[in-house]
Amino acid sequence: MKHKHVMLSLLMFIVVLLGAAGDVSAQSLNLDFGGAVGEAGSSTARMIQIILLMSVLSIAPGILVMVTSFTRIIVVLAFLRTALGTQQTPPNQVLIALALFVTSFIMAPVFQEAYDNGLLPLINEEISEEEAIQAAADPFHRFMMTHVRDKDLELFMNMFPDELEVDTPADTPYRVLIPAFMIGELKRAFEIGFLIFIPFLIIDMLIASVLMAMGMMMLPPVVISLPFKLIFFVLVDGWYMVIGSLVKSYGL
Repeated sequence: MKHKHVMLSLLMFIVVLLGAAGDVSAQSLNLDFGGAVGEAGSSTARMIQIILLMSVLSIAPGILVMVTSFTRIIVVLAFLRTALGTQQTPPNQVLIALALFVTSFIMAPVFQEAYDNGLLPLINEEISEEEAIQAAADPFHRFMMTHVRDKDLELFMNMFPDELEVDTPADTPYRVLIPAFMIGELKRAFEIGFLIFIPFLIIDMLIASVLMAMGMMMLPPVVISLPFKLIFFVLVDGWYMVIGSLVKSYGL
């Protein structure tokens, strides 16, 4: 049941972000299939509504990825695969699936809070749609505010000095918070990727030095170093360390 609540919260937040264009001033989508007044005009309006709805559904997964921990996790996993030099192993589908499950683990409290405060009261008809959207969006807003850097926020806030007036952190608009949060996540992912690269780079340098000392210059060092990097990664329980460090980097 708890997992079901999490999935419902995910769907709710997709509606939240796409209904809140800039500053969480959300409005629900209304598909009216009636045609009493002005048949031609109402048909055109329905077509536009359907097109807008399809556009919303097509970009919803991308928006959901932007406001969670997925960005940092998938970038770090991509760096790890590059450092190992295993080309397409693990394949992209495996890395994305792993990143999604780790993201759901990290974001579970946020999804649960969005469900309890927004979707569940709406289902029980205790609050209006606007109140439900705002209540469901607040946990994600607080999550991003917790992990965003002040420097990144100032970068985007200074681009609209006359238009944006923020009295409290809770008033930070999404059009500023989301890009600031994403570039902060990319920065941290690159920092972790740098640390991951160091031990594998040392192995590559040692293997290249040994081969050069033996006069085996025609043999690519990458071919020889790959099994050593793999066994090193297995011996230190690399997946445990990488995933554990990623989860702990969010304070869990």
